This record gives sequence, C-alpha cells and structure tokens, in this order.
Amino acid sequence: MVLWSPQKRQEIFLSRFEDEALYGGAAGGGKSEALVVEALRQVHIPHYRALILRKTYPELSELIDKSQRYYRGAFPATQWSEARHEWRFPSGAKISFGAMQHTNDRFKYQGRAYDYIAFDELTHFTQDEYLYLLSRNRASGPGTRVYLRASANPGGIGHGWVKARFLTPAPPMQTIWEDVSMLTPDGAVLNAKRSRIFVPSTVFDNQILLKNDPAYAARLAALPDADKRALLYGDWDAFAGQVFSEWRADPAHYADRRYTHVVDPFPIPKNWRIVRGFDFGYSRPFSVGWWAISPDGALCRIRELYGCTGTPNEGVRWEPARIAREIKQIEQDDPNIKGRTVRGVADPSIFDESRGESIAQMMEREGVFFDRGDNARIAGKMQVHHRLAFDHNGIPGLTVFHTCRHFIRTVPALVYDSTNVEDVNTSMEDHIYDEMRYVVMEFSQ
Repeated sequence: MVLWSPQKRQEIFLSRFEDEALYGGAAGGGKSEALVVEALRQVHIPHYRALILRKTYPELSELIDKSQRYYRGAFPATQWSEARHEWRFPSGAKISFGAMQHTNDRFKYQGRAYDYIAFDELTHFTQDEYLYLLSRNRASGPGTRVYLRASANPGGIGHGWVKARFLTPAPPMQTIWEDVSMLTPDGAVLNAKRSRIFVPSTVFDNQILLKNDPAYAARLAALPDADKRALLYGDWDAFAGQVFSEWRADPAHYADRRYTHVVDPFPIPKNWRIVRGFDFGYSRPFSVGWWAISPDGALCRIRELYGCTGTPNEGVRWEPARIAREIKQIEQDDPNIKGRTVRGVADPSIFDESRGESIAQMMEREGVFFDRGDNARIAGKMQVHHRLAFDHNGIPGLTVFHTCRHFIRTVPALVYDSTNVEDVNTSMEDHIYDEMRYVVMEFSQ
C-alpha cells in the first residue's frame, strides 16, 4: 500500500542537494506535508535525530496529525511520546516536534545535534532563532546526511530576513553558494562553502488539494489585494500585515519612473535641493540617506550609508566621529552631491547631553551638522503613505534609486506592531524607515 506519493513540485523540493532549502511562497502548495515526510528519510539509522519546528506548540497539532498518519502507517512499531513530542522508531532513530514561542526558547536545544531540521512557516521566526538552530544542525553520528529544510508564505516578522537569505541573492531554483572558509586554531585555511535554494510553489502545484476542494483557489483570489498577491501568487512584495502595501518595484518602469517606487539612477538637476537624513545606531545599524528634492517637492533617495555587518539588524559599532568622516567623504565624491549645500535632519536623541557630549556634538567636530528632526511616529508614517501614493500620471511622491539596496530590503518588509496596531513593529529592522520619517516630516506636504 502506498501511503504517500509526492506531487511534481514536492518531488523537486525533496530531491534538492543544498544544505538549506526554502519551499513555498504561496498557500496550499503542500509544504508542511513535504517537511514531515522528508524527516523519514534516515530513520533506519539508529543514531539519526530530526527536529520539526513551529513557532508555538498549538501550531504543531496539524504537523503531528500528519506524522500520526504517515509515521505509524510506515512503521507500525514506532512509539509516540506525548510528553516529549517525539517519535521513537524501531531502529532507535528519533523525530522530535518543537516550538520557540519566545526567542530565548532556542536555548532549550543547546548542546543537541539534529541531522535534519525543518522549520514550518519560517517567516514566523526571527533570524537569531534560525541561525541558532542552524548551529544545532550537525551529525549525530557517522553516516548521516546533515541538512535543513523550511517552508514559508510571505509576511510575518521574519519576512525581511527570509527574503534576503533565500530570494534576493538569486532567482528561484538557482543554487546560492556562500563562502564560509575559516582559519583553524593552528592557522591553516579551511576552505568551505554552504549552499541554499528557494523552490517556489503555489496552490496550482497541489492538484490533490484542488481536486478535493475546487473552490480553494477561488477563495484565495477573493482575498484583499495584498493577501491575494502573497497567498495565491507567492508575491514577496505584498503580504498580510505589511505597513506600506502601496510599495511597487517594477523593473519594467525603472527608467520611465511610472507606477514604481524604485528607479534607475539619474543626474540630479542643479535646481534640486539635497537633504541628509540620519538615524544613529551602534549595536544596531545606523542609517544615513541622501534625498534629492525636486522643485515641486517630490523626494528621491539617491544614496545611502547603512551601518550593517551584512547580518540583518546587526550594527557595525562605529562611533559617531567615524560615521561623520564617512559622510564627508561621500559628499566630496558623489557627483550628485559634490559641491552642493546639504542640509541634515536627524533623530532628536542624538542631541541628548544628559550623559555628556552628545552624538551631534561629536559629529559637529568633524564638520557634519544636523537639525533636530520631528519624531512624531504616526504622523510620520502617514506622511510616508502620502508620499508613496501615485498621482493620475502614475508618478509617486517618493522614489528610490535601485542602488539603495538596504532601503529596498527593509522598508517594504515592515509589519504592524501587534499591540500598537497603527505603528510599525519596532523590533524589526526599521532604522532606514526612521531616518526617512525625519526627512518626510521636515518636508511634509
């Protein structure tokens, strides 16, 4: 008796060789089922250990129900422990089901090794949680394959980092290679690479679901536009909870600047003003953005200096004087800025002198000056919405050079706070957004 056979897209996902693979991007693609069944691949090895994760324990119930059907059907002698949320197979292999409702819950897995780790709905997790569990993805003994698999729909608190890790570096179905070479304690170079891939899937890849529920795709099509784009078509630029759902990045219009917020760089006319926004950060990223303002008041972000290590939301720990020197160098070299008067607008907190010399004073010693920005959060957010709106000609009041990659990565990914529902979730990578708020409030329309 055949308990389960993969559909075509599931088979492609299950056959991938990469160290990490993300499956999905839309609702109904058979993602969870593929993760649960994949865990069985090595249960004939006595020391094999696998871990399947959801954000909370209640969310695990559907996955556990699937495992009850497939695991017990394939291995009648296997034993389930409700207390440990764990299957023990006749060989001695174990598959565990776990959760990380709070970030510190990741330490429950400290010291453990899992040959196979699966994250269901990866965008519900933070990058810190993912990377910590990735460090637990190691061989539990000889002869096992060590790899990680995940599923996701667009949206959620992890949308930005998941997109940056699996979608931005390469097109779907193209392997992303990361050089992780290192020095050993004796000074030798250990050459190493890791691989990952995004395997897209939509409800149209799940013919069994559509046969059992022919109206499911129609129900997805009836959702509000952002939800429909995300859940029916797997559009990672639109999702439920997205703050700036107006955002459009259409490469076909980068040159003519219509119906897109991302544009090709162009020479800034001499009669346009230049303003510099600043949001300070040390352990978290700082953001400096240069904005050109047209005579009719339209804003265009033409340059950015973002203090990020390369790991999202991790700051480079530059002290203010160094940031100021980098600002001066850019303003001396960039042809769109060089020779112009640049006005600075910054986070009001940089003027705080309660603990000695302020950040603003440290930067002034280097010849970089800022005015105090308006930090009204809700009014600032509404000004951004106003700027992002398209006029009758398809021209928005705010555009961004396609070279401002950190803006493009972080601002469209912002979601609403779960308690202060009119504001942005400040636990996300919101530093460029904050810097932009000071600018749009200073030049509000």
